[in-house]
Amino acid sequence: MDRKRMESLGKKRSVIRELFEYGNKRKAEIGDENVFDFSIGNPNAPVPKAVEEELVRLLTERNPVEIHGYTSAPGSAAARSAIADDLNRRFGTDFGAEHLYLTCGAAASLTISFSALVEEGGEVIIFTPCFPEYRVYIETAGGKPVAVPCREEDFQIDFERLESALNEKTSAVIINSPNNPSGAVLSEESIIRLSEILSEAERRFGKRIFLISDEPYREIVYDGIKVPFVTKYYRDTVVCYSYSKSLSLPGERVGYILVSPEIDGWKDVYAAVCGAGRALGYICTPSVFQHMLTSCAGLTADLSVYAKNRELLYGALTEMGFSAVRPDGAFYLFVKSPEANAAAFSERAKKYELLLVPSDDFGLSGYVRISYCVSENQIRRSLPAFRKLAEEYFK
Repeated sequence: MDRKRMESLGKKRSVIRELFEYGNKRKAEIGDENVFDFSIGNPNAPVPKAVEEELVRLLTERNPVEIHGYTSAPGSAAARSAIADDLNRRFGTDFGAEHLYLTCGAAASLTISFSALVEEGGEVIIFTPCFPEYRVYIETAGGKPVAVPCREEDFQIDFERLESALNEKTSAVIINSPNNPSGAVLSEESIIRLSEILSEAERRFGKRIFLISDEPYREIVYDGIKVPFVTKYYRDTVVCYSYSKSLSLPGERVGYILVSPEIDGWKDVYAAVCGAGRALGYICTPSVFQHMLTSCAGLTADLSVYAKNRELLYGALTEMGFSAVRPDGAFYLFVKSPEANAAAFSERAKKYELLLVPSDDFGLSGYVRISYCVSENQIRRSLPAFRKLAEEYFK
């Protein structure tokens, strides 16, 4: 591993984390209530009461050695079976514990998956705008990220650009739906077309091309929109998931990798996932939360709070003159910067204590991301500041 590269990554945080740390500093200086922090996707929906009760029960009633001790490296069979049962119930699938590898959140799921599935020098297609850390994870696994811009009018896949990017070096394609930062949900039509193109590319190049589906926002959708479950459309699919958003447990770091049994030779692929987890030291996800999942895997927090926040913020900002594609899922508003330089717009917003993430690191210039997974009160209190900012551009 390149020590200099690691040193560089350690010295410069992601743009999201930089703004988040700036917010922490400002809150210490002028008070939390005076900073309108929309920087990081930190869920504010309350943790389900049943989850809290189960954690208390585990910590007070169960044998401490059992609760805090090591589990199997891929996770306890009971937790993996509970997750498989939940997925089978919801999506009509036929998964078992043997198809799941428990991880410390989606970041670990992705890191392990890239290390397991991407050949040295292999290319991974990422659809932009996308989560900035994809590039870091892919490059650390020895791969090369290849950016394919989405259609800007709706952030669906631009299939002409995708077909031009596919070649004999392509190891994988990653999708994120609902999307961070745009809030777009890939339609069933898009997933079907994507599957057709990848299947044809596999035949043409005589190799396997994995589809990695990054799904931490799967349950956060609006207006009755459905998120297609990708293993039902494309054979060579691996799913990366986190309970950070669905259960409002971002700091507890618990998620999984699902290796589809439809993959030809899936046991070898699963072994590669286990091997990558071993090599990276990502084994035995925190055991308390594994035990919690045995009874709570099918629950979600009250995600309706994000629908209310979306309506409030989208309505107010568009009324002020800002432009944004109405999000179908996740909890981000992707707002067009009223000046070409989104970083400059983000800096100007700081004058009003508004922390908005410029989009350049997401792979698309000219936007800012606003995380509305905050209290309704914060949004309402921030609107006068947004209006003052708008008046500088839309007099």
